[in-house]
This record gives sequence, structure tokens and C-alpha cells, in this order.
Amino acid sequence: MQAIILCGGLATRLGEAAKTVPKILLEIAGKTVLEWQIQLLKDAGVTEAILASGHLHDVLYERVGNNYVGIRIRYAKEEKRLGTGGAIQNAMKQIDTSPFFVLNGDILLAGFSLQEMLDNFHKGMAGLLLSVHVSDIRPYGEIVSDNDGKILAFREKQPIHRAGYVNGAVYLFDQSIADAFPSGQETFSMERDVFPSVSNLYTLHTDASWIDIGVPERLAHAREHFSGL
Repeated sequence: MQAIILCGGLATRLGEAAKTVPKILLEIAGKTVLEWQIQLLKDAGVTEAILASGHLHDVLYERVGNNYVGIRIRYAKEEKRLGTGGAIQNAMKQIDTSPFFVLNGDILLAGFSLQEMLDNFHKGMAGLLLSVHVSDIRPYGEIVSDNDGKILAFREKQPIHRAGYVNGAVYLFDQSIADAFPSGQETFSMERDVFPSVSNLYTLHTDASWIDIGVPERLAHAREHFSGL
């Protein structure tokens, strides 16, 4: 089984912390973010990961190589900014399994097995998205679903401070998801340009610990939270 990890972003919000080191190679409690993610993937039977790289690609390749903590690594380098959708489209040239996982390279999960997503993935689904519970939805995009988990709507960042389930940036896709990619476009967003037009997208809710390390305060929180794991 294969996975794509999106790790080509500039990480400008992290400032000096990610100026010379790719965000996915930042250390959290003695392991890189990539190590934490690969452990999740390995536990679900993934044997190969395609790193959708860009910014600091040479540093990433030098540090990671073609095998990293027991999993085969390949690269789908973007020569220009492609957006989340374009990066996945580019990396899918090397995907020959279905379904396959996609993870944003700046998220961490604890107390959750990706096997749960596999167990809940059924024929006819274009994708299964992980919805994670947060105490404040304002920084994130909210996922609205029915009792069967079918996604009804995506809500952009909300102004009201309340708890809810948001897009955890962990996806399990059938290769048919590519049918919804904008024709003839290299650069596009999954969240804005693909997901709203797919009728057979589902979500799985979890209350597991989830951290997006994309800003300094959440990176510091991750380093503290994961230290005891």
C-alpha cells in the first residue's frame, strides 16, 4: 500500500524554525515529524511513501534518501507551487494502489490508528476524510456530515469560538478521486476546487489527539504533548 505526504510548502508562518530545515524534518520529542507519520502509515500496512516535495527538496532528499525508518521513499518534486490538489495530482503519477493515503506534512496524531480508516472505507467511496475534534474551530475548516458519515458541506474558517470537527488533513482516496480534478490545470486546491464537487466523499470522526504544527505556538505545544509518548 502507498501514501502521499504533502511536504513542499514554504512554512513561512514558522519563521526561523523552518528556514533551512523542511517542516516535516523538525524534531518532536526525539523524532522527526516524518518519523511520527511513517509510524502511523506502517501500522496500517503502508510500505511506500511518495513525498510531494518542493521547497528545500535537496535538504529533504539528503536527510531522508530512498528508505527511511523501514519504508521505501520516492519523491514527486514540484518545480512550481501547485497547491494541495496539484501536488497530489503530480504525486499520483507514482501511485498504483487503491485506496491510498494522503497526509499533510505538518500534522501529528496520537491515540489513533489509520487502520480505522481502512476498516471504514467501502466500495463506491471516492474518499474518506478524517474529521478531528478541536475545542476551537476558528483556525480550521469545518466538515459537516450526516449520520452515515457522508459529507454534506465544507465550511471555511468560522468566526465563532466553539468546539467541532474539522478537516484533519488525513485522507484515504480511491484513484477515482482524480476524475474530479479540474481538467487541464496543474495548480489547484483539493479543499476549494475538488472536495465541494465530489458527491461520494465521507468522513470518519475521531476524538484522538491531533496537532497542526504550522505555527510556532502549536509546534511548541506538540513538543510538550508528545514528549511522554
